[in-house]
Amino acid sequence: MAWMLADALGIDRRPEAGATQVYRILVRDLVLPCRIGVYEHEKQAPQRVRINVQLLVEREVADSDELGDVLNYETIVEGIRALTRGRHIELVESLAEQVMDICLASPRALAARISVEKLDVFADAESVGVVLRRRRAARPRRR
Repeated sequence: MAWMLADALGIDRRPEAGATQVYRILVRDLVLPCRIGVYEHEKQAPQRVRINVQLLVEREVADSDELGDVLNYETIVEGIRALTRGRHIELVESLAEQVMDICLASPRALAARISVEKLDVFADAESVGVVLRRRRAARPRRR
């Protein structure tokens, strides 16, 4: 066994019993039609938007293979689909905030990074859009 500085300092490197683990959920390049935009021509037909989600999620039962013990990414994707099928949205910032609300609805979600891009705005640009980041306030540690 290799000697570690933590051993010399008397630091216990093992996670405490019942320690919470975190993992990331990714939704990459979800492209959907969406009624979005402030200009009259944008209100005539849906536009393609690309949405990316990265969530930092708490997992209390590390060795579980049960769907109820994780945050189901299908819930997130279906929520985003419902948003893009709904009413007209003026701004990509507004759509991003609504996606953020879906992602942070679960108390298991600790932080999120959301990007929303309109894909067909400029012929000489792949996309235009926004990126939002949010982190929950730290909860008191359980004893």
